[in-house]
Amino acid sequence: MAEPNPPDAEDDGLVRLQKLLAQSGVASRRRCEELMLAGLVEVDGEVVTRLGTKVDPRTAVIRVEGRRLPPVSPNVYLALNKPRGVVSTMSDPEGRRTLSDLVADRPERLFHVGRLDTDTSGLIILTNDGDFAQRLAHPSYEVDKTYVAEVAGDVSKATLTRLRDGVTLDDGPVTVSAARIVQRGGGKTIVELVIHEGRNRIVRRLLDVVGHPVRRLTRTRIGPVALGQLKPGELRDLTREELGELLDTTQL
Repeated sequence: MAEPNPPDAEDDGLVRLQKLLAQSGVASRRRCEELMLAGLVEVDGEVVTRLGTKVDPRTAVIRVEGRRLPPVSPNVYLALNKPRGVVSTMSDPEGRRTLSDLVADRPERLFHVGRLDTDTSGLIILTNDGDFAQRLAHPSYEVDKTYVAEVAGDVSKATLTRLRDGVTLDDGPVTVSAARIVQRGGGKTIVELVIHEGRNRIVRRLLDVVGHPVRRLTRTRIGPVALGQLKPGELRDLTREELGELLDTTQL
């Protein structure tokens, strides 16, 4: 079945650009016209200054002041705060609680982008866009992921340097983009790590190798998407800015 035309589309499915920008929440219609006239709006790589220009909102790659505006789409893109104890699959033969239990009221068939260990909490992206999910999870796109770990012991500056310089695990080297101390004391340290790989239990194995076993672990960011104040088990839609940046990253 063909997708219905977006609201306010003409019979040919095209929409006036300034109207589409306003409907997408960029700014008021008048301000969107000003942005176009100032040469700050691009469509498919070309600056568009002619008011009344029509575009296909489902396929046009639109940028406003350099930032990608996601296309009109029937797909959903969600951020979930996965609680500890939930399995990062949509079903489980052992009957454990899964991601599908957290989104049981959603009508879409959702895919999860990557995984988190059952005993790790934090950010997971869910979508019904299979191509997007596959690309975002692929290591070739090198999307940074930020983790906050509570570890045993007092992590030294030398250990941080060792992490940043790269550590080799039994299945190959790991590149750590950033490592810093968030808090220390009471026989434990809270460490923040940024990596772009998604190998099985990679953060736990990494910190174990440098002598600081993980007690608690949370993923707080994937690329531009931050966990923020999202409570365990809660969902939210990705913002226009977050989705636009991820579409650029995955070259969709």
